[in-house]
Amino acid sequence: MLPNKVRVVEVGPRDGLQNEKTPLDAADKIELIHALADAGVTTIESGSFVNPKWVPQMASSEEVFQGIQRKSGVTYSALTPNLKGFERALAVKADEVAVFAAASEAFAQKNTNCSIAESIERFVPVMEAAKAANMPVRGYISCIVGCPYEGDIAPQKVLEVTKTLLDMGCYEVSLGDTIGVGTAASCQRLLEVLGAEIPMEKLAVHYHDTYGQALANILKSLEMGVATVDSSVAGLGGCPYAKGASGNVATEDVIYLLNGLGIEHGIDLDKLIDAGNAISNRLNRPNNSRVANAITAKREK
Repeated sequence: MLPNKVRVVEVGPRDGLQNEKTPLDAADKIELIHALADAGVTTIESGSFVNPKWVPQMASSEEVFQGIQRKSGVTYSALTPNLKGFERALAVKADEVAVFAAASEAFAQKNTNCSIAESIERFVPVMEAAKAANMPVRGYISCIVGCPYEGDIAPQKVLEVTKTLLDMGCYEVSLGDTIGVGTAASCQRLLEVLGAEIPMEKLAVHYHDTYGQALANILKSLEMGVATVDSSVAGLGGCPYAKGASGNVATEDVIYLLNGLGIEHGIDLDKLIDAGNAISNRLNRPNNSRVANAITAKREK
């Protein structure tokens, strides 16, 4: 049973840009965020308050949050790995924050230099501070079906981490196929295990398109009852921990899929394509959205 309406969470300005080689200044990021909001995107991950030494692309996040002209009805969120990051996000009035864990021990060690349990322990002060500030917190889990170091990941492991994040106070958990190895079958198996114990409205999906399976995986997830999808305009980004892993699924391609299914989402595809083309030009790279390329070629005829 497909949902009538899907919430699209745009992660391009954060998850996308942080993995792009070309550095952008705050003004370019602000312009992208404004264009996305103008296209009707209602949740925009606008920055990340991590140590700039590790993620130099996100060093201007304060400036970005201070510079955006906020649109009513739009949530501007930020990634905050620890209390210091949360305090920085709070200072610039982010609407929402996100914390991230992994379903793979090896990935957790490589990514955060600690175990899954230790990484989650670090969120406790963030969750307490967010509660005190009345700030919603979203959880991310990476490597939900496969890991570049461990191979296949057991759905039970993902279930454990998801339940922990929800119990800590996350209102929703976004399930990330970080290296894009998932298939419709593996995603279905995972959601069957999670859905037996967790309401589907608490889950979102975040698929990378490394093997070209993201749209198939999204369709399967929608059929399973998921109604929140993360995506990245122009397919920005990649994964620095997995060689050859391409970016998130392109938002334009997701919107085309939803349009074809008659599912409501509130986003203007033409304006979205303009936003994706503009940021791709600025980065001097091709637009990774097939839909954007096809429609742009048609416009130029």
